[in-house]
Amino acid sequence: MDESRPAGRHYSVGQLARMAGVSARTLRHYEDMGLLEPTRAENGYRTYGPRDVRRLSQILAMRACSLPLTTIRRLLKDSQANLRDTLESHLKTLRAQEKSLTDAIARTETAIAAIEGIENMDDEKRFGAIKAQSLKEFEGTYGIEARERYGNAAIDATNERIMSLTRDEWDAKDLLEEAIKVQLRLAMASDDPKGDEAAELARMHERWIRIHWGEAYDRETHLALVRGYLDDPRFRDYYDAAAGDGGTEFLVRALEANL
Repeated sequence: MDESRPAGRHYSVGQLARMAGVSARTLRHYEDMGLLEPTRAENGYRTYGPRDVRRLSQILAMRACSLPLTTIRRLLKDSQANLRDTLESHLKTLRAQEKSLTDAIARTETAIAAIEGIENMDDEKRFGAIKAQSLKEFEGTYGIEARERYGNAAIDATNERIMSLTRDEWDAKDLLEEAIKVQLRLAMASDDPKGDEAAELARMHERWIRIHWGEAYDRETHLALVRGYLDDPRFRDYYDAAAGDGGTEFLVRALEANL
């Protein structure tokens, strides 16, 4: 900003907006948030003096760093606030967001490449690629911890079993996964983890696990798996989103009572 203007010069909303390169609506929004405090002329119009110009310059400089307006307001109003500390903390947040965005871009590029590759395949190869992509996503999300917990041999056997599924078996697996969510809602509505709906839920979940584990299925391992859902926000969010708050806890209780 040009702070060499004559002392006491005041600007209208439109004048200051043009000078600062912002909209009049933005200036009014800043006023509503308590960031700017223009005076009122005798005709009732807002006017901005040198202090407002300096304040707006500070606001725009901080906005250029993507600082939230609420943070800017705190910095402007609190004389004890440390701008450097705030910016350093904000920089850490931006770098974390940058990494997340970079990872998302990489995943999207991989997905696009996979789609392009799949589109050029015949039906059999396309189906195989879909299964392979599903396993790749599983390995990327859960692979390390699953292998640490169950061992490489068990996970490799599960992956081989999934890759061997026919199209009908694959579709049945997906349908069963969705049906489990519906059955969980029905069982929760009964409010009885030992009732008929809960028993059907347990049978359906067992079938779904057997699709993945095959002859390696074991009741105690199955129960240990679902109990682990309670400590894993990814699974808790998945089942709670499907059936409402408490869905994961009810699933565990139903399986404990009926497997």
